[in-house]
Formats: sequence, C-alpha cells, structure tokens
Amino acid sequence: MSELEVLEQIKLSPKDFATDQDVKWCPGCGDYSILKQVQSIMPELGRKKEDIVFISGIGCSSRFPYYMNTYGMHSIHGRATAIASGLKISRPDLSVWIVTGDGDSLSIGGNHLIHMIRRNFDLNVLLFNNEIYGLTKGQYSPTSKAGKVTKSTPMGSVDHPFNPMALCLGASATFIARTLDRDPKHQREVLLQGSKHVGTSIIEIYQNCNVFNDGAFEVFTDKGSKPIETLMMESGQPLVFGAESEFGIKLDGSTPRVVELSSVSKNELWIHDEKDRFKAQLLTSFFDDPTVEGHLPRPFGVFYQEDRFRYEDAISQQIERAIEIKGKGDLAKLLSGNNVWKVG
Repeated sequence: MSELEVLEQIKLSPKDFATDQDVKWCPGCGDYSILKQVQSIMPELGRKKEDIVFISGIGCSSRFPYYMNTYGMHSIHGRATAIASGLKISRPDLSVWIVTGDGDSLSIGGNHLIHMIRRNFDLNVLLFNNEIYGLTKGQYSPTSKAGKVTKSTPMGSVDHPFNPMALCLGASATFIARTLDRDPKHQREVLLQGSKHVGTSIIEIYQNCNVFNDGAFEVFTDKGSKPIETLMMESGQPLVFGAESEFGIKLDGSTPRVVELSSVSKNELWIHDEKDRFKAQLLTSFFDDPTVEGHLPRPFGVFYQEDRFRYEDAISQQIERAIEIKGKGDLAKLLSGNNVWKVG
C-alpha cells in the first residue's frame, strides 16, 4: 500500500494535530487564532504527523510546538532558523515549520533569519508580529512604532522600526505574505498558499498582544476602519479597497497613488502580479512611509513568490557528485585526521 493510500485511510482531522497539553497563553491572545488555523490546514498537507516538525525560539509564540501533535522543538533565542536549516539539510523529506516572533527573529535572530532566507530552504516561517516583547513583559521590539512608550522606553522609542516584508524581500525571499490573527478566513488561505510554496515561505501575522500592546492593529481589524485601511491583494486582480470598493491604486510612473473609481476605470489600475519583484518592493513600502504621497492602505496577502533552487537540494547534488568522483568517504578517518601526538 502506497503512503498516499495510507493517508487516505487515516483521514486526519484538525483535532488529530491538537495535543493533550493545556494551551497557556493570556486570555484573548491572538496566538489562539493562529494555532487553530494552523491545525486546520495540517490535514491538507497530505503528510503523516510524524513527517511534520515545528521548531520555535523564545517568546510567547514559541510555546507553539507543545500544542502541535507533531514532532517539534522549543529551541533557543533567535536560533530556530539555524536549527531548522540543519534539520532540513539532514532530512529534506520533512515538512518543517518555524514559529517565531518579531523580537525572536528580527533582533537576536536577525542574522540567522536573513541567511536562511537567501539560501531558500524548503520550509515555512510563521512570524508573529505584535510589535512588543510579550514574554518579558512589555519592552519595545524591533517592529515597535517610533515613539512607543514601554517599560524600556518610558519617554518613547527613538528607534526606526523594521519593515519585516521589505527586510525579507531584500534578503532574496521567494515567498512573502502578510495576514491577521483576527481574519481567520484570510489567514487560512495565506497559510495554505505558503505551505504549497517550494522554498522558504515567510508569513508575517499581525498578532494582538492584549496585555502589553492591545489594539496595535485595531485599525486593520475594526469593521469601521478595515475597508479603508486594508488592501487585500489577489494575483491578477486590480488593487481596490473601500467599503464599496470605491478606491483603487494607480501607478504614476513608479509612484503609487490612491484614486476614486468614479473617475478612473478599473482597467487603469495597478494589477497585482505576485511574480513582479519590483512592484512587490513598492507594496512593502505601504508602511507608514513619509516619502509616499498621500495615505495608502496596508497590503495583506501574497506580495511576491518565485521558484528558485533550494539549498538542501544543492547540497544533496554536491554530495552525490563527490561520491561519483571520489567514492564514499570514511568519517572516522576524517575525524581522526593525519596528525597525531603521543603523550608520555
């Protein structure tokens, strides 16, 4: 019986991916929503539970592996990306997922993140962005807005915050997307798209920390403001927004501008293309950028994706080539080396 036939007989459900551990996040935390949606897509991966691994670093989000009935590892601060990279090289057959936060991945783990991205391992990164350090009780993080008053910045942060999507695209990411904890339908669609990408998928999830940074993304989730403040991107479709889809984005040369559809045809609007890296760079700049004229809505969905070689594939091919040329090596001999010393 083939593995596919075995999976069809098993017919896993989201409940099969829930553990017997009590989920211990603060009541109302956005992590609950993300956990539910991740568990909901697992059966659609077409994988056995034993072939799926969740690796986390340190932070509130990093408790995730305890709540997934798969293999997993709660690793060290900022190094989940490095550990997952090693796992993918040694076991390229596994479905590997990294769960990290804005502090874990963009501060102490920033160097590991960019190098993992450029190597394009075939794995998935869920970047929970709540613009605060939640686990350590509310210090400002690399994504906190300038002027943010916290325990570590009582007079307001003077730092310029990271733009995670622009950072990842600059590191040669082959899939970047953004979604929200309070939009479960959109979140699920984006998670599925990321899981199907062959290469590193980076999904930034706006996640509300209702204890230390409550309402940070309310403008994007409140029914009154969401239609005018969010831009839901769909490949091949014009960029439109508004309660009645009455506004659109038009490119004036390389400058994006908001236009009213009462005066402009949809045919004149910017058509979203997930394969266009240049336009993806423009979309990542819709980020409170003072150099952009006028107020632009925040984009959600897939910004960019491309097919590019994977590091683990290149390593495997290189090993096979070395064996063809020189034959199999002797690991014990390699480790012992040629230089020896006699003591006494």
